[in-house]
Formats: sequence, structure tokens, C-alpha cells
Amino acid sequence: MPRLSEVIAALDALWPPERAEQWDAVGTVCGDPQAEVTRVLFAVDPVQEVVDEAVRLDADLLVTHHPLYLRGTTTVAATHFKGRAVHDLIKNDVALHVAHTNADTADPGVSDALAGALDLRVVRPLVPDATDPAGRRGLGRICELDHPLTVREFAARAAKRLPGTAQGVRAAGDPDAVIRTVAVSGGSGDSLFDAVRAAGVDGFLTADLRHHPASEATQQTPLALFDAAHWATEWPWCEQAAAQLDEISDRNGWGLRVHVSRTVTDPWTAHAASSVSAPTDSTGAPN
Repeated sequence: MPRLSEVIAALDALWPPERAEQWDAVGTVCGDPQAEVTRVLFAVDPVQEVVDEAVRLDADLLVTHHPLYLRGTTTVAATHFKGRAVHDLIKNDVALHVAHTNADTADPGVSDALAGALDLRVVRPLVPDATDPAGRRGLGRICELDHPLTVREFAARAAKRLPGTAQGVRAAGDPDAVIRTVAVSGGSGDSLFDAVRAAGVDGFLTADLRHHPASEATQQTPLALFDAAHWATEWPWCEQAAAQLDEISDRNGWGLRVHVSRTVTDPWTAHAASSVSAPTDSTGAPN
């Protein structure tokens, strides 16, 4: 069986840590480099439910997309939920490794997995990595649909094919407008509107869209917006990453058992649809 250091070296070759954003916190959080690895679990969030799942599975390595300590820390005391996670991982000999923005821009990366889940054909990166002469790495992806869909139909496709969450998928724009090309970006994407407009696509699917950027985007162009849950847009990467490690394991004769967490760690747990009628004042008259 491989040592943890060997598996981490393979993961770093897929998602080189030096390609992470400067503000990011990627790499190995805990784990003995000399420990043997037989079972690996991939997940989006290093939260307690996922740590408990890794322990139940008897995993030796947990690989997550989101960092545990994005802004650093001065303590791992178990009095805090993040410290508790570290304690539980170490007590149960489970290593934790993070691939975040270095996985976002990889080839294939998070947005390739998102495009695949939606059955889209990737054309090129939305924001290309200038250091990639092949022009395949970068943030987000510009994609083509297999056949035109209305905004309403594409939102329904996304809601059906992405993992289920309380939020589902929200859409902005004319519900009957036709979508032939779409930009996708796993995770928070409203900082990419300039690149999306420059790409000339019909729609943009991402997560965590805020009111003002979304309102301004729809006022400037007929661009349709699709806002899915952050966790749901990044979960397909876990399956893609697991398949990549499976292939590496087979090639090296490691015999790793690689798993993907199905635990829903999206923080939103319920959704109540509001009335579509216009707001009224206290007398019941329209405002």
C-alpha cells in the first residue's frame, strides 16, 4: 500500500498547490507522511458530519475542496468545532488534505465537472490561465448545450442533474429566452460578470449570486442567470477527483478504495416558496 506522502504527491500533481490563489489555504492539514493509505474519501466540506463519515468508513485520508482553516488559526483546541474536527481526525488516524482554488483552475477542474454534470460541451476556460500554453486551464468554463433550451428548461435541467438542495436553482431573465451557450463556474461566481459579458454567452450558471451584481448584470444585457447552491455546484468535482485518483491507483498497483461522500453539507436545510403576487401595504392594497 502507498504511504500518505506518495498519495499526496499524486494529488499535488493533479492540483499543484502553487497554482492556488495567494489568499487560499490548500495542502495537508494533518496526517503522518509515513502512514499507509488504503481508503480515501472525497467531500466538499471538512465539517463534523464528513469527519464522522470518514471515521465510520475507516478512511485513512479525507480530501476536501474547502479548507478547514482558510484564515488561519492560533489553536486547535477541541472546544471549537474546527478543533474538534482536527482532534477526531488525528485520534482516528485520518489525514486531511485540501485542494481548493488549485482544483478550480485545473484541467480538468471544478467547472469541468460541473459542465459534465449538466451535459454541456466545454469550449474553453472563461478566465484562461496565462501560464498555460495549451489554453485549457483557468477559472470557469464556456460551454455549448447539446440542443437549445429555454431559460426555464435549462433551470429545470440544472435542478434535476445537480445534487438536491433546499435552494434548488433560481433563474433570472426572460423564462422563454433561448439558451445555446452558457458559462459555468463552480462556487461563488459573481466576480466573473465582466468575463461572462465579454464571452457573449446566453447564460451564466454559478452560485452565491448577490442582489446588486445580479441586478446590474441583467440590466446591462439579456444575459440569463442561474443561481444554484454553492455545495451543489462543487460536489461533481468530488466524483471527478475520485475517478482521477482511482486511475492513478490502478496505474501504480496501489489498490486504493476511493469513495465519494453523499452527505449533503449545504448549510441551507429548508425552502418555502413565496407568493408571486405583488407586495401589498398594511391595508392589502398593492404598493
